[in-house]
Amino acid sequence: MPRKGFSNFDDYDDGFDDEDAYDYDYDDDDEHEEAEHKEVEIAWRCGICTYDNDESMNACDICGAIRLDPVAGGNQTINNNTASMKQKERQYLSEQNPVKKERDRSETSSQGRSNANVGCIKSGKSLPKPKADTSHETNSSSKNMEASESLTGSMNKMSLTRETETSRDVKIRSARSKSNHKPEEWMLLDKESDTLTQLNLAIVGHVDSGKSTLSGRLLHLLGRISQKQMHKFEKEAKLLGKGSFAYAWALDESAEERERGITMTVAVAYFNTKRHHVVLLDSPGHKDFVPNMIAGATQADAAILVVDASIGAFEAGFDNLKGQTREHARVLRGFGVEQVIVAVNKMDIVGYSKDRFDLIRQHVGSFLQSCRFKESSLTWVPLSAMENQNLVSAPSESRLSSWYQGPCLLDAVDSVNSPGRDVSKPLLMPICDVVRSNSHGQVSACGKLEAGAVRSGSKVIVMPSGEQGTVRSLERDSQGCTIARAGDNVAIALQGIDANQVMAGGVLCHPDYPVSVATHLELMVLVLEGATPILLGSQLEFHVHHAKEAATVVKLVAMLDPKTGEPTKKSPRCLTAKQSAMLEVSLHYPVCVETFSESRALGRVFLRSSGRTVAMGKVTRIIQDS
Repeated sequence: MPRKGFSNFDDYDDGFDDEDAYDYDYDDDDEHEEAEHKEVEIAWRCGICTYDNDESMNACDICGAIRLDPVAGGNQTINNNTASMKQKERQYLSEQNPVKKERDRSETSSQGRSNANVGCIKSGKSLPKPKADTSHETNSSSKNMEASESLTGSMNKMSLTRETETSRDVKIRSARSKSNHKPEEWMLLDKESDTLTQLNLAIVGHVDSGKSTLSGRLLHLLGRISQKQMHKFEKEAKLLGKGSFAYAWALDESAEERERGITMTVAVAYFNTKRHHVVLLDSPGHKDFVPNMIAGATQADAAILVVDASIGAFEAGFDNLKGQTREHARVLRGFGVEQVIVAVNKMDIVGYSKDRFDLIRQHVGSFLQSCRFKESSLTWVPLSAMENQNLVSAPSESRLSSWYQGPCLLDAVDSVNSPGRDVSKPLLMPICDVVRSNSHGQVSACGKLEAGAVRSGSKVIVMPSGEQGTVRSLERDSQGCTIARAGDNVAIALQGIDANQVMAGGVLCHPDYPVSVATHLELMVLVLEGATPILLGSQLEFHVHHAKEAATVVKLVAMLDPKTGEPTKKSPRCLTAKQSAMLEVSLHYPVCVETFSESRALGRVFLRSSGRTVAMGKVTRIIQDS
């Protein structure tokens, strides 16, 4: 499996050229055509800049203001208007020339076949409606205009019906119940084959708290990094004047990460304890790379929350506005992580002070409990990564051992309970990274198996494209294997599939049980402390597993009682901090998603705005647009 994994987010671009949309040749003396066109085309006026927009637009084309009273039906209304105009046009032309009736039938059937093939295409902004051709010209000019109008109308109809076709496609594919799935014998776990259980462990915390240094030092002490490699890292770090970053460079491999001295993507490493085979996910702590941190947290079974004990650094990292400690803890809880080891690092800087440790434990502990972490699931470990105190053995420093008799970090990791695995369910693997080999024409999908099992030769389907392929080979923990089960981090080499259809944010699943693909969702969310109010029309970033998509709040359904979950107020005007609510969002492009009751991994969501996480929750309903 590659050592780095992160999700991509493409900027939204509808690829539409306004100058080409109205490139029609109309005579100046055809005043009756313009008059009739004005009667057919309906516009709404923007309340900000007073620009008359097309009826199909939900936002002003000039200033971008959100339309507050969109016409119910949306794309369906436009499609009906376009179809009505086309029908009238064909009726008139067929009366003028009966020979063209058969040609019109063939055009209609070809348009139907074209629309049937766009079910999985990303939906974008709709093209403006073309001007209706009602001119009474000669036979030859009518033919030319009809051909141009038919082509433009067909393209518009394809664009306008993409979302509808996607919804229909999802409905058909999701019809088969997963309860009918019967696992094969090879999918079930063989307890005698492997005594170690896999544990996916994420390391999170504020920037410069020492996460990468802690990870590198731990791997070096466990023999995962040789002395020769460590000597190389130390030499290279000293040449750049960053000698203290030597252990961090074991995981921060890119030149930019080493130059800036921060982790930017999720680094993956492996080590063993007495009970677990641990997959270590070193996540970035800088606020600019929280989306990459989310990509690591979504794969975690447990986590190490690293806190800087030094004076001023803890306060900065724990700050509600500028620090990342609180946000990382919320993200972990939102993705269902229950067991957390709080590693209070850099204790050597504060002289291994027990008072400092107790102060940090009091503040962080009360916050974690407010995030619904149980006290019994939290382990507190004071340590120093640079001084090698309390990492893999009891501390040798008397100032620490005099008041701390708890487990070292390695023992604390070994005491974590590995969660249960859904090996009997259909295959489900969110794709976190894609590796393409241009020379061999191969593609590999990397990620964590959330459910089911897979082996060489298995048939799989990649969503949302719907492309089917065959598993050519498997790699687990960067080593070849024949079978991978739920909980394993794997790289699956595929054959018989277009490499361009495999992308981060997609999902690899069983051919008979593909996941849903949707753009309209109902969510139950909790607005986080310090978040900006959420209004109707708010533009947000929508995060689910490894997918990230731009979203718009289209409806505030109701506010909920945080204890009972019962509605307390319908259609609120806005949502503020610490409020629970039901709302609906519309995504700019389709994503692979399931309701929380169907799949927890594909049903947990985060909403972010202006570089901050503003709400977290779950998918309660997938709305099929009519």
